[in-house]
Amino acid sequence: MKKNLLLVSMTLFALALILPACSDDDGGTAGTDKMLFEMAKSTSGFTWFENSDANLPKSSGTGHSEPLLRTRYNSPAATMLDGDGRIKDGITFPDGSLIVKELLNSNGSIGRYAILYKQSDHPDADADGWVWGYIAGDGSVTEPAVNKGAGCRGCHGQAGHIDFNLMNKFF
Repeated sequence: MKKNLLLVSMTLFALALILPACSDDDGGTAGTDKMLFEMAKSTSGFTWFENSDANLPKSSGTGHSEPLLRTRYNSPAATMLDGDGRIKDGITFPDGSLIVKELLNSNGSIGRYAILYKQSDHPDADADGWVWGYIAGDGSVTEPAVNKGAGCRGCHGQAGHIDFNLMNKFF
């Protein structure tokens, strides 16, 4: 009886260690990247930069390799756009803002999503409140959110940015 109880206890202990590792959403970086990817795939309720979903050629100031792009803003972010669909000068995007830059291959398919999600209290948010996502069209992570935009902020923080957005500067 004691032997069976010990075996059951050891089995339960082992399961307690193993099962969390099998989870699809660990609540950490994998969960954040998955969340950002799901948010980026949805196109409903967005406003396009300059009110157009036309593909734009990449700018001279980009570090992205894809030749085309287009950028869209969810409702909270769109409140910071003017009537021409450009970012208002000197603004700071409110929490809840989601900005999705679709980086497109020459055939128009999505190569990557560059995602900015403003959520100041999120554990993966940088000091300015942005959660940065850089995720391939197939969902594989190019730059994990836990890095807090380390690979992106150098370019996005250059002179002329508006709350780390460069669309007005280059387009």
